[in-house]
Amino acid sequence: MEYPEPGSDGSVLGAGPPPPAGPSPSRFPTPSLPRANRVALPSAAPEPVRAAAQVSPPLPAHVRAPVETQPPAPVEPPPVEPLPPVEPPLSAGRSQRRGGGRWWQVVVGGAAVLALLALCGLGAAALLAERDGTPQTAPTSPPEAAESADVGAQALDSRDTDQAPLTARELFPGKQLVVADGEPAYKVLKSQSSASCAVAATGEVADLLVRLGCTQVVRATLRTPDGGHLVTTGLFNLTDRANAERARDRIRLLLDEREGRFRGMAADEDSAAIATAPARVGWQVRGHYLAYAVVARSDGETIRSGDTKAREILFDMIELHLNRGVLERRADGGTAGQPTDESDTGTQDGGD
Repeated sequence: MEYPEPGSDGSVLGAGPPPPAGPSPSRFPTPSLPRANRVALPSAAPEPVRAAAQVSPPLPAHVRAPVETQPPAPVEPPPVEPLPPVEPPLSAGRSQRRGGGRWWQVVVGGAAVLALLALCGLGAAALLAERDGTPQTAPTSPPEAAESADVGAQALDSRDTDQAPLTARELFPGKQLVVADGEPAYKVLKSQSSASCAVAATGEVADLLVRLGCTQVVRATLRTPDGGHLVTTGLFNLTDRANAERARDRIRLLLDEREGRFRGMAADEDSAAIATAPARVGWQVRGHYLAYAVVARSDGETIRSGDTKAREILFDMIELHLNRGVLERRADGGTAGQPTDESDTGTQDGGD
């Protein structure tokens, strides 16, 4: 094959005007169209036919023939089946209606339970009221124990309710006096009961007791377990509690002004110091009784203000023996009230 010279028309084999763009008319029979009962989906536009891809390699001049191209056969899309219907989601109103229904069920059920409990409570209350034999609204009566305590507390407030006189045997039944379990005993040297309260006091103190209705005094002189102290103690029997409290309040002033004193009672020569030596005294009121005690040293010496032994003796005689012992038994089993206050204490000079 001869190569033509440059610039000539036949320099390139098969050269000529470029073929027209797009597919050329086909000489083959036209394919059958798709059936009308199938739904054809729109297909994408065919890509433009590249000229280079559609151009066949050049053929020799003696074999050159027109080349035609045909479009690709249409592809039938797969049949489209209808999807099952999707149930729309529940609306907010429907959800609220269902929630509201549950809430009303809870409210109604709770109300029914409360009503049942209330009926049960009323039935139990009615049953208890019938068993007690009293109406449900009737006020309850105070306990019998409280009534007994009030009666016992008032028994010692006056001689009208406590008419039995005191006796020496009631206060000092033996030669030994034990004020507390496990404690050593006091030795009873002498006891006395007198209808004249003046024998146990002097001066204005004696006159005060008589004016306030004192009609009896019961007393005794004892020696402490260690023998270092003597004590005279007893009870004054006044008309009522009011007079006993007046005597208690007035006695302190009289002792401070040295216008009277409580007398100690000597049993023999060895106990003479209780009637003559300076002494510590104490007194206390319970009901219509005035309890008292006079403490002195056995050797006659003055008791110092900080002497704890003297205070222990006063507590043993006034609080433990006379109040919790004698007057507690007299008040029938300890139902009487407690003393009006703690026992008063003071000092007094020796005897006349």
